[in-house]
Amino acid sequence: MTYRYDSENIFAKILRGEIPNDTVLETEHSLAFRDIQPQAPQHVLVIPKGAYVTFDHFAQEASDAEIVDYVRAVGEVCRMEGVADDGWRLISNAGEAAIQEVPHLHVHVLAGRPLGRMLSK
Repeated sequence: MTYRYDSENIFAKILRGEIPNDTVLETEHSLAFRDIQPQAPQHVLVIPKGAYVTFDHFAQEASDAEIVDYVRAVGEVCRMEGVADDGWRLISNAGEAAIQEVPHLHVHVLAGRPLGRMLSK
């Protein structure tokens, strides 16, 4: 599959400092920030700094250092947010059928209330 990255997407603009964000964590290869339209009391987005569209794109083309940094950044956000004991959800939408709104890999870390079932059917 060919992945086309749009360098004008909102997350690319955040990474370039063109749009402000409420940073939770920044590492060499990752950025985590609070969602501007939270769907739970705790809603943090974690993005890689590289130009990756979806998780499979990232898994296939990112360097080992980027992958390790990103996975550890997600874990560190969970630790920092204190969600490990009460439960949390990690969501990544990929592509049109999954309603991916921003064509830059991102995961949502959601917590702070019962989240219900992920899908009903």
